[in-house]
Amino acid sequence: MWEGSGNNYAYLVTDDKTKDATIIDPANPPEVLPVLKQQISSGAINLKSIINTHHHHDHAGGNAETLKHHSVPVIGGKDCEKVTSTPAHDSTFTLGQGIKVRALHTPCHTQDSICYLFEDGSDRAVFTGDTLFIGGCGRFFEGTPAEMHKALNETLASLPDDTKVFPGHEYTKGNVKFGVTVSQSDAVKKLEDFASKNKQTQGKFTIGNEKQHNVFMRPDDPVVQKATGKSDPVDIMGALREMKNSM
Repeated sequence: MWEGSGNNYAYLVTDDKTKDATIIDPANPPEVLPVLKQQISSGAINLKSIINTHHHHDHAGGNAETLKHHSVPVIGGKDCEKVTSTPAHDSTFTLGQGIKVRALHTPCHTQDSICYLFEDGSDRAVFTGDTLFIGGCGRFFEGTPAEMHKALNETLASLPDDTKVFPGHEYTKGNVKFGVTVSQSDAVKKLEDFASKNKQTQGKFTIGNEKQHNVFMRPDDPVVQKATGKSDPVDIMGALREMKNSM
């Protein structure tokens, strides 16, 4: 893990057994390339691929420059820069010997948004790009409330509760600032406290946690229904997004 100058996250994931690695959303080459060079030259990794969560420049915009230094395939949605393969929804591929990766199509923020579930034995992590944030979700730039409801409350909510969440940005403070206007539950207050004391929150929370403290994943909560004045899950999703946008 290294820290750059922005709120974007790029993730370097390595299979311990083979040292095979992938770089997820290397959007800022001046910060990412030196790390890759050091890791490769020290023998710590064998870079095998670039993975993109969606086509936006702050996620896939570093692909071309990264490829000048590393000739690897680009796995991502159909609109990602220099993409070479787009995995089908619910399809799997492997990283090294031990890591199974499952692609989960979650169109809404962009139509080519894909979340990736990494499983290594009993350890699970999902890289959610700008679909799911800690305590929030992405804007519906290319989609609808129905699509985001499906992405969060069907596709991602169905993952094991112990799956750690690694989002595309560090937006937790802003998300929980909105969350407490909707619900003052113990779970939301606990997230608020954590965010106030920690600069980074990626990988610190799970899908199970999100179902407790993320108001966008609580359409059945009477408190959320009251705050939005809606009862239908899709209507709730749309109302929450509009409320968050206007903050």
